Amino acid sequence: MRIIGSYVSPYVRKVLACLALKQLSYEIDPITPFFGGDAFDRLSPLRRIPVLIDGDLTLCDSSVICAYLDEKYGGYHLLPALPEDRARARWLEEFADTRLGDLFIWSLFYQRFVRPAVWGEEGDQARIDKALDEGIPAALDYLEGELPANGFLFGKIGLADIALASFFRNAAYVEFEVDAHRWPRTAAFVERTLANDVFADLLPFELAQISTNPAGRRKALLAAGAPLVAESVGTSTPRRGMMAL
Repeated sequence: MRIIGSYVSPYVRKVLACLALKQLSYEIDPITPFFGGDAFDRLSPLRRIPVLIDGDLTLCDSSVICAYLDEKYGGYHLLPALPEDRARARWLEEFADTRLGDLFIWSLFYQRFVRPAVWGEEGDQARIDKALDEGIPAALDYLEGELPANGFLFGKIGLADIALASFFRNAAYVEFEVDAHRWPRTAAFVERTLANDVFADLLPFELAQISTNPAGRRKALLAAGAPLVAESVGTSTPRRGMMAL
């Protein structure tokens, strides 16, 4: 099994955490979509990550990939058993991927980190301010009423917990933390979920990736023990994709 996508992507992180829960081995080509070449275009027509290659099957979109993994492979169940709980888990995954993605990735992480690092541009401060002042507080108000005081959403860690928590690691990379006085349940949930082994085991690879330039990244990841593919579909020159606003 092969995964294409950066360790720092919350969507890739979600898939890798689910692979860990299901104890499935894989190799990874840890490119960002901006550094994908023509081969990446053919695999991911929207130029988005992650991409899963499992034998002759190629899948894009983290939700599609996680659903496939849960249906195809036995062992740990990513979704709860009851239909009502499964529906709620899928909704929370969708809320994470869309609303938290817009706020924490496109309005915060992309503006503060990606635009300066990849494109040499200043981030859109108006968009950052609006997210911090309006969008993020509203999202956290909602999560505060949905998340459990202890443990995980459906008894044991699963897809919904992973999907939600993944975005907060990117937020931390650009110096955002949940105010534990204002949103105590959310802050505690994020802390204990990110402390789980499925996330903690990925952290050395993320730090190796985010702290090195593209030229030295492969060496740093190999030194950290990342299971890299032999051949990459990445390039040394970035290009903008459909989602690179």
